Parts: sequence; C-alpha cells; structure tokens
Amino acid sequence: MAHGQDLEGWLRLSLAPGLGPAALRALLEKFGLPEQVLARRDVLPPGLAAGLESEALASAVASALQWLRKPGRALVTLADAEYPRPLLEIQDPPPVLYCRGRIELLARPALAVVGSRNASAQGKRDAENFSRAFSAAGLTIVSGLAQGVDAAAHRGGLSGQGSTIAVLGTGVDRIYPQAHAALAAEIERSGLLLSEFALGTRALPHHFPRRNRLISGLAQGCLVIEAALASGSLITARAAAEQGREVFALPGSIHSPLSKGCHALIKAGAKLVESAEDVLAELTGFRAAAATSARTPAAADDASALLAHFGADPVDADSLCARSGLDAAQVSAELLRLELAGRVASMPGGLFQKLH
Repeated sequence: MAHGQDLEGWLRLSLAPGLGPAALRALLEKFGLPEQVLARRDVLPPGLAAGLESEALASAVASALQWLRKPGRALVTLADAEYPRPLLEIQDPPPVLYCRGRIELLARPALAVVGSRNASAQGKRDAENFSRAFSAAGLTIVSGLAQGVDAAAHRGGLSGQGSTIAVLGTGVDRIYPQAHAALAAEIERSGLLLSEFALGTRALPHHFPRRNRLISGLAQGCLVIEAALASGSLITARAAAEQGREVFALPGSIHSPLSKGCHALIKAGAKLVESAEDVLAELTGFRAAAATSARTPAAADDASALLAHFGADPVDADSLCARSGLDAAQVSAELLRLELAGRVASMPGGLFQKLH
C-alpha cells in the first residue's frame, strides 16, 4: 500500500477536480507514478495544473490522510501489490480503492452474489444459505450492501472462512442504506468495506452501475438470486459476462416477477443453479473443499440426526424445527451440511427432499 509522499500524490491526483479515472490512468501510463506526473506540470492542461494547487484540494487531501491514519483503513492503488489482480483484467480499473477492514481478502478467490432489493423471504434464505456454503468452501462473497439479497449474502459470507466484501456506491466512510449500519460494522470487523469513490461521496443513482462492475470484477463468477427484468442485478450479470466471468442464476416460479430476470439470464446462457455444488463444481478447486467442510465429525453427527425427521415426501424447514426441537438457525445449518454432503436436495418453494 502507498505510504507517505506516494500516498499524498495518489490522493492529489485522484481527488483533483476535472481529472477522472480514465484520464488519470492515461497520465500514469505516460509518465509513471504520481510523483512523475506532478513533476510535469508543463504538459498538464492549465485548468488541471491550477486545480492541483487549490486550497480545496489541499484540504480534501489532508482530510483523507487524517482518515487513513486510523487502524484498519487503507488506500490501495494501482501500483500496490495488494491491488486485486482480477480488477486489472477489467476495462476500467479504478486507480484507487478506499478500504475499511481486512485488506487480505482482496487476494482471495471470490464469488459475487446479487439479487433483488425486494427479495422474497425464500430468496433471502437462499442467498444466505448459498453464501454460507461458498464461504465455508473458501470463497469470499462479494455484494453491494443493498437491502434484500445483498444483505443476506453478506451475512452468509460472514459465517465462514471466506468472509465477505461489500462494495459501496458511496464513499467508504458513508453507509447506504443507513439501516445497514450494524451489518457494515460487522463487515468492517470480519470482512472488508470497499469503494472507489472519494470520502464523503453521497449515494447518487449513477454511482451504482459503476459499483456493480467492481462487484463482478472482483469475483470469479456471479450468482443472481431473484431479479426482475429491469434490475441492477442484471447490470452486474452483464458486466460479469463482459469481463469473462462465469454467470449463474437461480430459477424460480414462472409466475413470479422476481424470477423473470434469472430466467432471462438462463435463456441467454447463464448456468442454472439448484444447489451450491452446481457453482462450486464450475470453479476450480472448491468442490473438494466444500465437501470436506461439510464432513467434520461433529457436523456430520448433528446433520445425520436431522435426517431421522425426514419422511418420504419433501418437507419445509419449519416442519423440521417442530419435529426435531431445533431452532431455525440450527436446522438451516444442518440442512446446508446435508445438502453439501449430497444427502438432501433443496426444492422449489422452500422444501427439502431426503436423498437415498
């Protein structure tokens, strides 16, 4: 990560008025590091040269430097070893990333999990359960901290070794929506909050499509869980496809508007997903890890005990709670282990079927 004078140089250029990310990358490609760019004022446009000397810019740089002095905060730049390699593959990688939390997660293999802000109860359960399975297999869950599927995906990611990265459409010092302040604090402790936007940046509509390209860009693939035909989740999925990432979609009822986006993706070539294994099998190295994590001795014993409460017909989680005396969280965890072990299959409508 950049330090000292290098850090100040990156901040001055990235915060300079009128100098967008593409123009900044062009200057860096032509002249080198920020200190070389700043030394060539003679070739910079007059307006930019004047802006680099402005009091407003000096104040913004000073505020950012003060913010970065606190533990767990960092500015990761294109020149840093910590800069995530997958982002270097996309068309417009951000010159700087503001981070709060575990920077080391940027080096981990990741999966984007996105979907509707107005997700159904089943959609949120699916997002959390699938993300828990992926995180247990070692994948970091990347999403956008929005209501609905995003929040559920982050919670699932936090439960396992993969943890989670939340990519914000605001400055990383602002949480949107504010209702997710507690979730964001938990992510800062155990995962990572990340943004390409300057500190203090408010939530503006055009920021979120830009954020979406980073959600997909950080990941090996993108799973969409519940999405209407006109939704930000489809923007993320399209970005994933353009970036050469795998695209996965969870099917749903033909009568639900929240299934139509996923069905459109499947028709266009996205891989249909019925279980976490469908995704893990496509991503090299994670199938075995998932099976191993599902078969620790204690987990196997608890999960096997739950099997005794299945009948011949599909059953829902509430019925299993009533039969077994376990609470909803325990049943959810055991169902996940059984599904990963290939002993139970999840079915539409929130039902589970024992496999023989």
